[in-house]
Amino acid sequence: MDTEQIRQYWDDAAPEYDTFVDHGLLDSDVRAAWKDLVRTWLPTTPSDVGDLACGTGTMSVLLAELGHQVRGIDLSGEMVARARAKTAPFGGAVQIEQGDAGDPPWEEGSLDVVFARHILWTLPDPQDALRRWTRLLRPGGRMVLIEGRWGIEAAGEKPDLPWRAGVPSQELAAVVRDLVGEPTVVPLWDTVYWGKELEHERYLLTATSSAPVGAGSPRP
Repeated sequence: MDTEQIRQYWDDAAPEYDTFVDHGLLDSDVRAAWKDLVRTWLPTTPSDVGDLACGTGTMSVLLAELGHQVRGIDLSGEMVARARAKTAPFGGAVQIEQGDAGDPPWEEGSLDVVFARHILWTLPDPQDALRRWTRLLRPGGRMVLIEGRWGIEAAGEKPDLPWRAGVPSQELAAVVRDLVGEPTVVPLWDTVYWGKELEHERYLLTATSSAPVGAGSPRP
């Protein structure tokens, strides 16, 4: 599947995106749970956070409410329009742009946090994207990824991409360990995040970089 097809997929999904419990966070209990989770695993001081594949900007809003400076990016113009409208009250504290979340056009070493939620399955080369994201981090910066697995039936409805069925925590941990450092994996089985019982793994994975900016593999 090429970039244009992926963009069209998300443009088509945008109008209904926030109707899903874990997307729009319209339920106050669900929203509070996600905000507490983000607060727990992000820095306690104001930080520069990249919200990769920000969608309609729901998580960008939570990040800004917690006092962070947010840069969001999404391939879909329809998603970007909704994210800009949703984050407009925060003024310059949130910047949303249209572009490839797998290869953001941002300066290396410019972020304290790379944040991404259920994004890796949408990318044509997720492991290459992780390498690029690593280079965005300042020394001591952290990667915070919320990922999981879904059933074969659900995967069959999604674009034909390498991790379209999601990625097991052990597999993602092995990739992040080599790129960033030893990860922490936090299971997210609690129904408060999803509004339903889960059949397959959901988790938050985080790791902190200790490498100097510019270390590691050359940028492709």
